[in-house]
Amino acid sequence: MLEGKNVVLGVCGSIAAYKSALLVRLLVKAGANVQVVMTADATNFITPLTLATLSKNPALTEYFVPETGEWNNHVELGLWADLMIIAPASANTLAKMATGLVDNLLTAVYLSAKCPVYFAPAMDLDMWKHTSTKSNIQTLLGFGNIMIAPGSGELASGLHGEGRMAEPEDIVDFITADIRQKLPLVNIKALVTAGPTYEAIDPVRFIGNHSSGKMGFAIADELARLGADVTLVSGPSAQKSKQRAVKRIDVTSAAEMLEACQEHYADSRIFIMSAAVADYTPINVATQKIKKQGGESLTIETKKTVDILKYLGEHKREGQLLVGFALETNNEEQNAIAKLQAKNLDFIVLNSLGDAGAGFAVDTNKVTIIDRDLQKTAFDLKTKDEVAADICQKAISLLRQ
Repeated sequence: MLEGKNVVLGVCGSIAAYKSALLVRLLVKAGANVQVVMTADATNFITPLTLATLSKNPALTEYFVPETGEWNNHVELGLWADLMIIAPASANTLAKMATGLVDNLLTAVYLSAKCPVYFAPAMDLDMWKHTSTKSNIQTLLGFGNIMIAPGSGELASGLHGEGRMAEPEDIVDFITADIRQKLPLVNIKALVTAGPTYEAIDPVRFIGNHSSGKMGFAIADELARLGADVTLVSGPSAQKSKQRAVKRIDVTSAAEMLEACQEHYADSRIFIMSAAVADYTPINVATQKIKKQGGESLTIETKKTVDILKYLGEHKREGQLLVGFALETNNEEQNAIAKLQAKNLDFIVLNSLGDAGAGFAVDTNKVTIIDRDLQKTAFDLKTKDEVAADICQKAISLLRQ
C-alpha cells in the first residue's frame, strides 16, 4: 500500500524521536519516498544526519539553509506528499496544529498539506491527560486528521501509563490498513494474464510472439494499488511487478496458462486477460534438437490450443467480470466486437498494430474500450500505466452497476 507513495514524516521534540529512525527504515522498506521534516527541539534527541541517511533525503529543519541560500518550500512539500505522518507528535506541536500557529517548517508544511495526515502522540502521562491536550486532539480529529493512539507503559519520567508513542511497526501497519480499507477494490480477488506463451518445437525452439508483458504487468500493478488481491499469470517475460502484493505465477505454454487460470478462476471476481496466447501448438515435440535436413523446407504439424478466454467466458458466474484484448491489423472494430460477443466478455480492449506507439515491447499504447452494450470509448496515446488505470476504472464502474 505504500509503494511509490510520497511521505512527509514530521519529527517533534520528544524522547520517542529515537523511534523515528526505525519508522523511516520501515517506510523506505515498504517502498515509500520519505522526506523528514524536524522541529528544532527534535534535533536534541536524534540527529538530522541519522534520518537523512536512512531516508536517502536531507532531513529538513529550517526554511532557509544559510550555507547554500537554499529555500525549503513548505507549500511544495505539502503538495508533494501523498500522506503526512507526525511521529512523535509532542503536546506542543499538537497545540500548534490545532490552532494554526506556524513558527517552524513542520507546522508550515502541515498547514500546506492536501493529503491525509496521521499523528502519533508522545508525551508524559499528565500531559496526555490534560484537558487542553484532549481538546486539541478533538480539534485535530474534527479537521479530518487521523490519530494513531499512544500505548501504555513506562514513560521517560518514570511514571507508568498512557503516552508512549506507538511502536514503528504498529504505525506502519495502522497506516497500511487504513489506506487499504478505503480503496475501491479491497477484498476483491483479480486474475490477470500477461506476456506471450512459448509452444515447444524441440528442446531449443518454440512458436511464440513479440509480447513483452508490459501491459499485463501494468494492469496487475494498478489493480493491486486499488486494493485488489491480485494473481498474475505470466508467460516468459523480463517484466517485474512494482507492487509487492502481486502474486506471480510463471508459466511457459498455453496449456500451463490455462491450468493456472482454472486453478484461480473460481475465487476471482475480476479477470483481465491481456496475455498474447499462442493459437496453435505443435502436435509432436521433438525430444532432441531438430537437425537441418536435406530438403529445403520443414513442416511442423500443429493443433489449436484451448481458448482460455472462451473457457472463462463459458464458466463465468454472475458477478464475475471478464475482460479481453484484441490486437488487430485490419477490420479492427468488427473483429473486436465479434470476439467480445463470442467469448462472453464484459468489455474488450482494442488496439491496433497500425497505430504508432502501440503494440508490443513499447511503453505506450492507444486503445479503444468496447463494452457489451457496444459503447465505445477511444483514448489517446498514453503510457501503459495510464492505460492500465483507464481499464481498471472501467472495471470498477461495471462492478458498481
